[in-house]
Parts: sequence; C-alpha cells; structure tokens
Amino acid sequence: MKQAYDFADQYQDWMQARMDALPQPVSFQHGVALSLNGQEITLNLKLDLTRKNTSISLKNNELIVLSNKHDPSVRIMRWLKTYAKDVLQKKSQEKALSISKNIEKVSVRDTKSRWGSCSSDKTLSYSWRLIFAPPEALDYVVAHEVAHLKHLNHSKAFWNLCRELSDDFINGQFWMRNHGHELMKYGAIKEPLKRLVE
Repeated sequence: MKQAYDFADQYQDWMQARMDALPQPVSFQHGVALSLNGQEITLNLKLDLTRKNTSISLKNNELIVLSNKHDPSVRIMRWLKTYAKDVLQKKSQEKALSISKNIEKVSVRDTKSRWGSCSSDKTLSYSWRLIFAPPEALDYVVAHEVAHLKHLNHSKAFWNLCRELSDDFINGQFWMRNHGHELMKYGAIKEPLKRLVE
C-alpha cells in the first residue's frame, strides 16, 4: 500500500496533467452545438409539461426536442442511436454491395473499447458515437468493417480493400487513431432542463 501511495505522490502532477487534457464532457443541453455526420447543428430543447411524450426532429441546423421531461437525455440518446444506425446501415450496405457481399445485420451499441466490429456471421456492430465523428472518419470505420466481410483478418489484402473502400483512408484513419477518444465526451444532461415553454 505504501508503494501505491508513493507512486501516486511521485506522479501526481503527471496524472493531473493527463486528467486536464481529457476532453470536457458534452451534455445534451439547450444551445449545445454538435456535429452530426458532418452537419453542424444546435440543440433546441423546450420543456412543455402539457405534452404526453417527447418529440425530436432535425430541421435545418437544429435538433428540436419538445418534451414534458426535465431531463430528456435518455430520449435524445435513443434518437441519436437510431439516427446513427440509419447512417451507418446505409453506408455499410452501399460498400458491401460494391464488393458483392451481404450483411446479415447492422447494430449500434454503447461500446467503450471498439468503434466497430464484424462477426463471422456477417453482423456489423458500431459505436453510436461515430455519428459525431467527421464524415471521413466514420466512413473509414465503415470501410474497415465492410472489408472484414471479405477478409476476417488484418492481412495486406484486407488493408488494400479497406483503402479501396474508404472515401479518404489516410485522413479517416488518422482522425480515429488520434482523436477517436474524443467521441466519448458526448453524454447525458447534467442539470435539469429549465422551463422554456410554459
């Protein structure tokens, strides 16, 4: 135990610097700006206690959330996951078709360690947070997983196909390797929603 305390004491400044370098959490609050698949949008949240449910729609550059909930973050996250699945499924199907491969299923999850995966039964799984990545980065992850439909390994043939399927392989891979961790900053509302609509 003493060694652990000594280690923590010795590296306290280094650990603090690493903590300070982590991206600040982005909660789903009124006025927050987000990038969804490359489109810059603003969250427009309105509390209306007379409503029976929550309505979410993407119009122009706004994600409009009308809710009777003080904290509609669960519903916003559910909408974002559905939106992410639609984008990822469409892109996956297009790339799979280009190499004459079928996809059994596309799913989105709240993964912590992988941005995507491809199973031997042709199921592709992605992190829903990819929807916040730049388009070339999201496209690279999809190309990577679709390439696994043909090569379930990381051979030279796999990487050649991944490059072929990517719209911008170099920049997409670079962004995911160097900035992918930033996607974990997106989360739930930390404070109750103020009443914007009586």
